[in-house]
Amino acid sequence: MNLISYEDSWEADDPHANFKEEVSLYSVADPLPTLKVLSQDTDIPVEALIRYILVKYTASGSDAVLAMTPLVLRQMQAHVEKAERVRTAVSRLEAYEALRQMIGWLVMGLKQQGSENSGKVQRDKMVSL
Repeated sequence: MNLISYEDSWEADDPHANFKEEVSLYSVADPLPTLKVLSQDTDIPVEALIRYILVKYTASGSDAVLAMTPLVLRQMQAHVEKAERVRTAVSRLEAYEALRQMIGWLVMGLKQQGSENSGKVQRDKMVSL
């Protein structure tokens, strides 16, 4: 697997601009040295660790909805507080857009789970990945 960094440009009104910016920032670092050390320390193959990280990340949307971690809540609250502090229609629209994107990310996990018959089926499928 070739893990490439993401370098691109996008329009300011791109609905995925926040995500693209994050991917661009995080993909600068090479995760393989850390994963190789973790693999050596745990006797878990690097490929299995990569799979674990990917599954854990993709499942985190639904986990966040269930747990609503303080970080997610604080991020959402910060958008609202900024809009209320600035008190303009533009600031409120920006906050709405940020919240819409965050909620969309959280809901993706629910949509995936909704396509399964039960939590047990979901866990069984995750284990057999």
